[in-house]
Amino acid sequence: FLFQQLIMSSSGVNAANLLHLYDRPTEPVFMPKGTNNAIFEVPEDYLVDRYKSLGASDLFNRFGGDGERISVKRIDLPDLSIPLQLARRDNFTLFLPQHRRCASRLIEIFMGMRNLEDFISATVYCRDRLNPYLFIYALSVAILHRPDTRNLQIPSLCEVFPEKYMDGAVFSQAREEANIVPDGQRTPIEIPRDYTASDLDIEHRVAYFREDLGINLHHWHWHLVYPFDGPENIVRKDRRGELFYYMHQQIMARYNFERLCNSLARTKRFLNWHEPIEEAYFPKLDNLVASRIWPPRFANTKLSDINREMDQIRYDIQDLQRWRDRLYAAIHSGIIMNDQGQSVELSETRGIDILGNMVEASIISPNRNLYGDIHNLGHFAISLCHDPDGRNLESFGVMGDPTTAMRDPIFYRWHAFVDDLFQEHKNTLPRYTTQQLDYPGVRITSVEVTTQGQPKNRLSTFWQQSDVDFSRGLDFSPRGSVLARFTHLQHAPFAYKIQVENTGGNKMGTVRIFIAPKFDERGSPWLLRDQKHLFVELDKFVVNLKGRNNTIDRLSTQSSVTIPFERTFRSLENRPADNTPGSEPFNFCGCGWPDHMLIAKGTPDGFPCTLFVMISNFDDDKVDQPGGAGQPGCTDAASYCGLRDSLFPDRRSMGFPFDRQPRSGVDTLQQFLTPNMFVKDVAIQFSNRTVRPQQSGTGTSSQGN
Repeated sequence: FLFQQLIMSSSGVNAANLLHLYDRPTEPVFMPKGTNNAIFEVPEDYLVDRYKSLGASDLFNRFGGDGERISVKRIDLPDLSIPLQLARRDNFTLFLPQHRRCASRLIEIFMGMRNLEDFISATVYCRDRLNPYLFIYALSVAILHRPDTRNLQIPSLCEVFPEKYMDGAVFSQAREEANIVPDGQRTPIEIPRDYTASDLDIEHRVAYFREDLGINLHHWHWHLVYPFDGPENIVRKDRRGELFYYMHQQIMARYNFERLCNSLARTKRFLNWHEPIEEAYFPKLDNLVASRIWPPRFANTKLSDINREMDQIRYDIQDLQRWRDRLYAAIHSGIIMNDQGQSVELSETRGIDILGNMVEASIISPNRNLYGDIHNLGHFAISLCHDPDGRNLESFGVMGDPTTAMRDPIFYRWHAFVDDLFQEHKNTLPRYTTQQLDYPGVRITSVEVTTQGQPKNRLSTFWQQSDVDFSRGLDFSPRGSVLARFTHLQHAPFAYKIQVENTGGNKMGTVRIFIAPKFDERGSPWLLRDQKHLFVELDKFVVNLKGRNNTIDRLSTQSSVTIPFERTFRSLENRPADNTPGSEPFNFCGCGWPDHMLIAKGTPDGFPCTLFVMISNFDDDKVDQPGGAGQPGCTDAASYCGLRDSLFPDRRSMGFPFDRQPRSGVDTLQQFLTPNMFVKDVAIQFSNRTVRPQQSGTGTSSQGN
């Protein structure tokens, strides 16, 4: 039995039955779901009007077969008047206030169900009536936050709505395969690596990063764990505003790193909202729920004021400019005005968290009326530049949906502007002194990185192909697995060896490991004020320093930033059984940067990088968790995702020691160093070969491209 099959309520209701609701999201609940062909036997008044005349018992007998039958209890039905405002076949986005209200109300309904049995009944009733995108989002947030379901492993969104992640041409092939070839004999459908553009577009050089399934799934899952609207007890998490800043800042650092590996300049901030957007983007994605393609954006399109009656939204580009100016004024004065008319200081410790909530305009923003909704409505204005007044009845583009936004080059230009807001605040803070940075008695004497089959201090990257089962999202098709094979960047596992000299007794420290490009676009050495924005966090962990000489060994797979490949992609049926490694709760565990994208692509000659290692004083880092909370169940991606029901496990500012301007007189990284820090030159060498999946015991194959 799988782990989730063991999660039962005291009344014997199986919480895992909820997971059937992710199967074929537009098919009715009385059609078979899952590997056991389960159907929900619902009271007749739960059927939508179209099916009531067909009779419940006839439908159950026609479609039920010999599969499992799940009886659904009749309850007092919730008021769905707000969620029903979004039509069943429309697209859905959290960036649109009307859709956000629908989602927030639906989450409240699901969270308010008294027990598991009522929760299952309410979700089954809602599923065939509501927009599938809205329903799956609200269901996922509720499962992640309800005490009686929080240990369920929700499926990856690329299984449920594969059309948001892969070439639309795949789906006709998939239906042909499912209809003609028996389950067990089907071959994976290969998704080309280059299907959205050609190399005539220089931005396409980094499409493998922007369109990576794992990266886009990370962005979706992070927003599930940290929703910005909904019941306040779900939204108000420790340092969630600062996490919004830091997670996106690290995405920008990682993307700029990738650009430099591909001979592209760093991302240009999108500052002038009246000039044309030079980058085009043609997503080649289908919207299977709405039976539409995602609209493209042509080169040199301009933003316009938004006035869309069908979306109940109207705002001007000038509104975005006013909000921007008020945010900058608050940052430079160091004080914001809350909605009670009181002044609140943007302090050294809390300022970035307050500012993060203001910029994202979460419901805990101190004053949404004054500081607006700049992040979300900026996304939305860009996503509607092709039809700002709705005259062509077109939906928003990929920038309008958190699950697809990272595919578009303009996402990074927009977030370069957003990060600039945060850096403006960081520039007002006191510089770290050598006393704050140093750890007396601790000196790092050497650092080396080893990769099997490579010289020391050389990291190795290549292409790898992997399969993902997307049959869960193939509505009204024959049952059984249908695999898509996609090509992604991968790196060989590596290990750190850190030698530390310790004087003055045993002590504890936090090891902080970052990597950055060694040179800028022109091949010149960096000034630290610029290089600090490109340091990508690779790992952070606590060590005990005993005696004088210490050797610290650490594997790349233990990173505090990433989650394993299997946790990003593996379908529920293949997940580990209970009490085996990897069967921990999936919610916060499902949030994290994909392990296969930890390291940038590099170059064939070996891209020169700077590896930075620091050991800080654990007494200044440690966080006392409230109520004597024990070790949380999932800690492997805490750097971006925090810990469930716990405080963020590091008291320092996120990104420390690179989150502020260097102290006076320090221009370079070498001048910045204290004895508890060490830098090492490393190179990332890319090999243009593709490692294919194992074929029924024949092992892994590899070929050059």
